[in-house]
Amino acid sequence: MAAKVLTVEAAKAAKIDVIENGKYTQVVHDTVVAMRANRRSGTASVKTKATVSGSGAKPWRQKGTGRARAGYKSSPVWVGGGVVFGPHPRDYSKKVSKSVKKIALRKALSERIKAGDVFIVDEFAVKEPKTKNFVSTIAKITEEPKTLIVSAAFDKNTYLAARNVQPTLLITAAEVNTEQLLHYRKIVITNDGLAQISDRLAP
Repeated sequence: MAAKVLTVEAAKAAKIDVIENGKYTQVVHDTVVAMRANRRSGTASVKTKATVSGSGAKPWRQKGTGRARAGYKSSPVWVGGGVVFGPHPRDYSKKVSKSVKKIALRKALSERIKAGDVFIVDEFAVKEPKTKNFVSTIAKITEEPKTLIVSAAFDKNTYLAARNVQPTLLITAAEVNTEQLLHYRKIVITNDGLAQISDRLAP
């Protein structure tokens, strides 16, 4: 399987509008932060003094016992009482426009191309659904185990062979996102995958 580094010139020839200046760094940051925030469930919750189980009766009389005055057993200063300023269910999601997501994806891909971390291949497939076949196929391209492989589509055998290789991820060009392009140390893109990414990034 012949693989070559995707250069800036080759990317431009494939109609990828490479960002060569230092712009849009903040756009990438905002997009990745939003993606991670949108994955948060926001289900953490504690009970306050109003919701904790317990009687509303006064533990002892106000005066004459020598102890500090107490009005209820669910007080936050007591063991088993409510929690003050604890977490409650909330929505962490952030909204990012489609145009911002597109710029962030183009910026992330541009930086990886300029760094020489992107390889281009004609196709990526294994004939048999065996892990060793997948590992040997990857080794012909790069020695880096943490690799992202992008294609327009993958056959069943390739998916089955790759499922036990945890550092590597197979993703279609229609689904790849900014965070994935930044997370993996090397990126392998097929010709049809690059064409599909070009369509996604088209103005």
